[in-house]
Amino acid sequence: MTRTRSAALLARAEKVIPGGVNSPVRAFRGVGGGPPFVVRGEGARIYDADGNEYIDYVGSWGPLLFGHRYPPVIEALREVLETGTSFGAPTEREIELAEEIREAVPSMEMVRLVNSGTEATMSALRLARGYTGRSLVVKFEGCYHGHVDSLLVKAGSGMATLGIADTAGVPPEFAATTISLPFNSVSALEAAFAGYGDAIAAVIVEPVVGNMGREMVVAANS
Repeated sequence: MTRTRSAALLARAEKVIPGGVNSPVRAFRGVGGGPPFVVRGEGARIYDADGNEYIDYVGSWGPLLFGHRYPPVIEALREVLETGTSFGAPTEREIELAEEIREAVPSMEMVRLVNSGTEATMSALRLARGYTGRSLVVKFEGCYHGHVDSLLVKAGSGMATLGIADTAGVPPEFAATTISLPFNSVSALEAAFAGYGDAIAAVIVEPVVGNMGREMVVAANS
């Protein structure tokens, strides 16, 4: 397998994009080599600029539930594009989407749609702090929750730095509101609540992590 064209595209990208990618995990530094530059996808497969074919186990990091170029999705996109691309105003479709989400997850009483995971976690923590009147948030080492300053404590950045303890650029004042615990340590979680329970507004954990197990989620819920 050759990636000559992808390597050339990476070199070109590095001249205008920091690291040549727009998300650190895409750089492939954690697994070696360089990233393939994708030109198209079909079903469960993607194809790079060198013509190599890959089975896509990533699925655009989660949202690509039906694979690439799924006909009903393509048709729906065409229909929407015929009416416009962006309005900056409410539409009926966003109501329909919120209703579909609530139907799928009945415990979710209300839905606010945002543009990124970072915005979602920022909003969730603000709500938790506002409702509880508390400031501290518990997270787990190596878990990534977007570019929220207080959550970049012991987060690393993608597979390239998974589990690295410190992240540059986070002011100490922000880090002071975050309790970062070892992943999958129920005893550490219990100790944190024993010592700071009255000041903890929320516990945040990545829902899909390689070696999560059930123990941490069960303990957090209890």
